[in-house]
Amino acid sequence: MLKALRPLAAFIEGLIDRTGALTAWIALVMIGLVATNVLLRYTFSFGSVWAQELEWHLLAALILLGMGHALQRGENVRVDLFYARFSPGLKRAVDVAAALLLIAVSLAFIKLSIAYVGQAYAINEQSPDPGGLPYRWAIKALIPLGYGLLVLQQFAHLVRLLGPGRDTPDDGGARV
Repeated sequence: MLKALRPLAAFIEGLIDRTGALTAWIALVMIGLVATNVLLRYTFSFGSVWAQELEWHLLAALILLGMGHALQRGENVRVDLFYARFSPGLKRAVDVAAALLLIAVSLAFIKLSIAYVGQAYAINEQSPDPGGLPYRWAIKALIPLGYGLLVLQQFAHLVRLLGPGRDTPDDGGARV
């Protein structure tokens, strides 16, 4: 059964890779925007509300869209003090439990955020500040999307972790 899911897991991993590439571009745009805002503010005493809000929106996109990719690549923060000493079987059990727990938490975030996004869309929420950005619901919509990508990534990780030919777990979500 899990062997049949391997092509799906590979597709999901490819999707997460493409999303990770998108987040790299988002980071580059955000760095340029922050540098420009700082230069304009301190050199010409000029600033704009929309540009500052855009920084926060890009940061939110970077984090929410990049979570799955960071976890897939093993770039997440974790404590290996005990884990490094575990046997391969215990490491696998911990990885499976962690993946299932992360899926459950992510699904809870998705469920809770759908109404939040829906309400923002229904009232066409926008920045309360003059000159701020409209369509605040669009950035809020990244919450369920980002956690959905995290669920998909952990599903692919579970397929790889529990599939045939796995002697030891990998580094917490990185591809084999």
